[in-house]
Amino acid sequence: MKNPCPSRIALAAALLAMTCAAQAQSTLERVEITGSAIKRIEGETALPVQVITRAEIDKAGVTTAAELIARLSASASNLTDGGSVGYGGFRDQMGLNAANLRGLGVSSTLVLLNGRRVANFASPGDAAGVDLNSIPAAAIQRVEILLDGASSLYGSDAIGGVINFITRKDFTGVEVSALAGNTTEGGGANKRSATLAGGFGDYGRDGFNVMAVLDVQKTTSLNASKRKFIKDLDIPGRLPDLLSSAGFPGNIKLDENLPGSEQRDLLIEEGYKANGKDVISGYTINPAAATGCNAPATLYLPDGIGGVDGCTYDYMRDIELYPKSKKSSLFTRGVFNLGGGHQFFAEASLARARTLYTGTPNRVDAEMDVSLVPALKNTGLAAFEAGDERRILVVRTRLQEAGLRTSELVSSTNRFVLGTNGVLAGWDYEWALNHSTSKVSDRDYQGYLNEQMIMDGFAAGTLNAFSASGAAGLALYEEAQIRGEVRRATGTMDSLDFKASKALARLAGGDLALAFGGELRREKQNYHQSDALKNDLILGETSQGPDSDFGKSRRVGATFAEISAPVTKQLELQAAVRYERYQVSGGAVSPKLGLKYVPSPELLLRASVGKGFRAPSLSDLYRPLTQGSSATLVDPVCLAADPTNTVTDCSDIWVTLNYSNPNLKPEKSRQFSAGVVFEPQRGVNLNVDYWNIEKRNLISTLGVDVILGNLTKYGDLVHRDEDGDIDAIDLIKANRGKQRISGLDFGIALTNLKTGVGQFGLRLNGTLTLKSEQQTGDGDPYVSNLNVFINDGVVQRWRHTASVDYETGPFSFTLSNTYLSRYNDQHVIGKPDRKVDAYSLWNLSAAWEATKALTLRAGVQNLFDKAPPFSQQAYFFLSGYDPSYTDPRGRFAYVSAKYSFK
Repeated sequence: MKNPCPSRIALAAALLAMTCAAQAQSTLERVEITGSAIKRIEGETALPVQVITRAEIDKAGVTTAAELIARLSASASNLTDGGSVGYGGFRDQMGLNAANLRGLGVSSTLVLLNGRRVANFASPGDAAGVDLNSIPAAAIQRVEILLDGASSLYGSDAIGGVINFITRKDFTGVEVSALAGNTTEGGGANKRSATLAGGFGDYGRDGFNVMAVLDVQKTTSLNASKRKFIKDLDIPGRLPDLLSSAGFPGNIKLDENLPGSEQRDLLIEEGYKANGKDVISGYTINPAAATGCNAPATLYLPDGIGGVDGCTYDYMRDIELYPKSKKSSLFTRGVFNLGGGHQFFAEASLARARTLYTGTPNRVDAEMDVSLVPALKNTGLAAFEAGDERRILVVRTRLQEAGLRTSELVSSTNRFVLGTNGVLAGWDYEWALNHSTSKVSDRDYQGYLNEQMIMDGFAAGTLNAFSASGAAGLALYEEAQIRGEVRRATGTMDSLDFKASKALARLAGGDLALAFGGELRREKQNYHQSDALKNDLILGETSQGPDSDFGKSRRVGATFAEISAPVTKQLELQAAVRYERYQVSGGAVSPKLGLKYVPSPELLLRASVGKGFRAPSLSDLYRPLTQGSSATLVDPVCLAADPTNTVTDCSDIWVTLNYSNPNLKPEKSRQFSAGVVFEPQRGVNLNVDYWNIEKRNLISTLGVDVILGNLTKYGDLVHRDEDGDIDAIDLIKANRGKQRISGLDFGIALTNLKTGVGQFGLRLNGTLTLKSEQQTGDGDPYVSNLNVFINDGVVQRWRHTASVDYETGPFSFTLSNTYLSRYNDQHVIGKPDRKVDAYSLWNLSAAWEATKALTLRAGVQNLFDKAPPFSQQAYFFLSGYDPSYTDPRGRFAYVSAKYSFK
């Protein structure tokens, strides 16, 4: 290298600062980089590592780990509050915010805190991953993202890569910061946060340091009625089949409980016209259809799911797009000099998130005597004798008077680590005990009701399905409310890990270094449902039955070794291997080879090849049978049965039965990467990396749309009644098929560009995905989700984040952009294919260093108030757009201040 300080080819400004400070003191400090257990002076390795510094986090105005990860160009289809809100009890793992590198799945992305694991989100479900709400974001010093498989060092789950959140290690003094932000359109999604950090003890002088960071954040909810873009999407006009047939006033489902069509035929014979124009033709009717139903929520939409004789409910008119939440975290760390080159350290991380997820009012299919239906009490149906089943009508209605369904999700994660490190007989060593727990409490807060009381209320006429209920009805709604915890889950992880590294010999290019280590880990998951839920008493909740509680645990053991051989000053070879064994699921060997070649001071070439694996989660193996709901999808059998049937006639939310599988084996992967880093001059850094990943023995369930799209092969998974209508669809976990994904990562960093008017900087990180495809089963053709919404999401072909920095004196400014390319929308049977527009957000922030102690900042996220583009995706309950990557808040302005006492 021409100039060793700063390094000619740097991975991170933070690492440069550490290296240069050490050189200035004539003591070269060795540091550990994510992806290697060998400490080294320089940060460059054979693996691509992207670093986000604390300064960059502050400039972006983000205050949570989830917000930060959503901006990574290498991430896709992350789990966010946007995907959770509106589900109520419809979907599992509500409240989980999780990372998903490469779009390979949450379970294939390993999230670490200071290089060690955190307990996965406790609620059972398809995604096994760390809840980003558990990461103490205010304590983060930097984030290292290893954009390559790392099972050879970290074991299971690291197929897609590793995200390592690194906190402050020591701190003295007191630092106070606060942020307040509001949406400029108003009406919700405002944020308030405050952070207090403090520490005492100078390690070099006093032999110890103790520090703590406390952070509290609050956000307000955002209702769809407060956002103009929801109205502009014209969901009733463009997606009438994705709305609901349960509105207010309620739809009457003729012959719902009868084997034939006597009720409908009798009304047709009498010439009954529900819409005031045509004699009824279908089985869904609504007397209010003739007068337009009950706008703006319940509409007369002939093409809607309510049909030409009924009403359709537009739930997107009154649903929350962004939840109300309160999040708090406390991170503490202490280090103590034990003498003799040894150090004791201890960490405690406590995090709690309380989030209110609010959906639509509850719905019910109530049985009522015809005498309680004003529009039909004088028809021939009322002529049948009392007790005749033909007098009983099924009314599908929305319980607006009971309030919005609201779930209170409280999740907490505690993590305690203690250990020692130092030098022993020439070996750098470290060991630690790690105890981490995740607890999730799912509580019915409003709108969940005692089902039998509600059914009895409609049967007795106390509750009204067509107009306002009287005082007795309102009192019944309040009496029927079920509030309190309905689900509880606890996940525990205890581990003992150790590692050691040492330079064994001197080679031409430097030290031949060896690292080895191991880990013993115990994982445990417990799940409990309330008695009311076990007995299926709660309207709006799906029960897993009386045997739903479970508690399972397993032991994991692992050992690894790594070697680094700088053969010459230009060429370094690296190799690593890890063997890890999971109780029940078996073991796996994960080797890796890496190469770094520096032909000139300006150029670095790197490559790696390896294998990885992912063990099935405890939920995958043991979770009890779970009833769920599909997206609104079309039954092709219904379409083929009658040429007059429309997509709307055959669309519904189908019941799903989700099965675990105790015989699952681990997923296996093969990875390859190769890249180049070019630094033609100081402050100019360019990199390109190619990556290729193949997974096999995928742990997956077939998507409902896949099953319905290939009934010839998967028809036995669909259960139908005697009339051929779908009763339920089986979703069974199994090892099936392969997944292949590849692409290019691009990076540009221009720093310290000094001009006569100030100093400039430019950063860009982009990901071009070349291939992303998956088999639905062994031997099946590959199906691509590259630029196509398939099953539960899309992997956009191009994603980037870019920023321009400008500094002059005490002032600094940052303009940044996140961009996701356009893609093919979800294919819907009976509808023409279409494109979803690209999504580009611009953000602007400015800071003033008023004094050495005080820094003021102001910023605007989504500067141009970009609305989410229209999408006809049917996976998420929120219709009209894809909530997994878009921001419904609109323009968001904030101010913050930070004051330090030294």
